[in-house]
Amino acid sequence: MRIENPERMAELGARIAAELGAGDLVLLNGELGAGKTTLTRGIGAALGVRGAVTSPTFVLARTHPRDGKAPLVHVDAYRLTSAIELDDLDIDYLSSIVIVEWGADLLEGIADEWLSVDIVRPHGGEGISNAAADETDDVEPREVTITAHGPRWADSPLLS
Repeated sequence: MRIENPERMAELGARIAAELGAGDLVLLNGELGAGKTTLTRGIGAALGVRGAVTSPTFVLARTHPRDGKAPLVHVDAYRLTSAIELDDLDIDYLSSIVIVEWGADLLEGIADEWLSVDIVRPHGGEGISNAAADETDDVEPREVTITAHGPRWADSPLLS
């Protein structure tokens, strides 16, 4: 699907959030500036998390509480090299909604079911995901592909 701008990326986040509950895992793939954090902000806003959703690059994982509901855990796995390191973050996957950026090939042994969101950023344009890029007027559309892994996601309306 084609996502025209950061507002539409956030709207996609809201659509994804409507399908999420405790125990769900979402893997976000895409190069720097593709829109992974913008998508996560949209998910967080739709879930009603407390606090601003920002990239957890330097803390690796940030937990965003929700009143009486499963928290959103936002993970930046860019500096991780194995599933063991991801597991060492001691995330409560069963009681949380977990979004993992840069986690391709790190989910073996962590989960049997997840939703993958691949975001392709055209080359030659500015990003839409970081704060500096959000302020530019030169926003290029993204191509987003959502893929189901495991029976939990097999009939998801997000796949159509």
